[in-house]
Amino acid sequence: MDDPALTALLTDWSWRPEVLLVVAALGSAYTLGWWRLRNAGRRRGAAWWRLLAYLTGLLALAVALLSPIHELASRLLTAHMIQHLLLTMVAAPLLLLGNPLSPCLWALPRRGRRAAGRLLTRNAVFRKALWALTQMPVAWIVSVGTLWAWHLPAAYEAALSHHAIHDAEHVTFFGTALLFWWPVIEPAPRLHGRMRPGFVIVYLLAATGQNTLLGALIALPERLLYPYYASQPRLFGLSPLNDQALAGGLMWTSGHMYLLPILVVVARIFRHEERTTRLREAARRRNA
Repeated sequence: MDDPALTALLTDWSWRPEVLLVVAALGSAYTLGWWRLRNAGRRRGAAWWRLLAYLTGLLALAVALLSPIHELASRLLTAHMIQHLLLTMVAAPLLLLGNPLSPCLWALPRRGRRAAGRLLTRNAVFRKALWALTQMPVAWIVSVGTLWAWHLPAAYEAALSHHAIHDAEHVTFFGTALLFWWPVIEPAPRLHGRMRPGFVIVYLLAATGQNTLLGALIALPERLLYPYYASQPRLFGLSPLNDQALAGGLMWTSGHMYLLPILVVVARIFRHEERTTRLREAARRRNA
């Protein structure tokens, strides 16, 4: 590239020690527990694909918070949108697909495992709170409400201007995304039983609709919603208004990512129907 400042920006990794420590600790704990589960013969709870999903989720988390995307987010709304999508649409569901409870518990010494397990007993306050927050209507309202609240101009501008508020924004985006995906992926502990497929589809379609609406509200206005970006150097030839339109369009189209889990749910329905049909035909043949 001809612009040395832009080249430096695109190769600038933010090696924040607190983020590195959390990512390294989570990855090490999961991998150790997963290995112990495999050695104990509990391979069903320690499948290779779960390890891959979990570590890929941590990688997405690291890319969002440590890579040049993090620095670009303070210059471009589009980069900020990519950062948020990595946290909410990639890292959060992949970490839950790793089903981290068992591996992380097995990474602890026996006494620590018992102490952590007490948090999940039926009458424990932590389990009750998790049960309440991961119910479909509650998880949807909390995650969507958080998304919309942070995109209000005053909140968004505050996050861009103050590092502590920016960190709080990321923590709440990621935390509420975990709550959102919980009833869809259903990791351990199983708090609500198997959700009916129809409810899951409606839940995801509603998320698609609100995501599309918010993206349109950002992309379509012909005025700058976040004046902070007007004061930043222009990158890639994008004006602040074009950057805003691109970022809104990215959110608009990202809502279609919810169609992937919907397709998985529909495939499960068809498999269940096929299995039921085969069992009925087998029963008829036996009774004939």
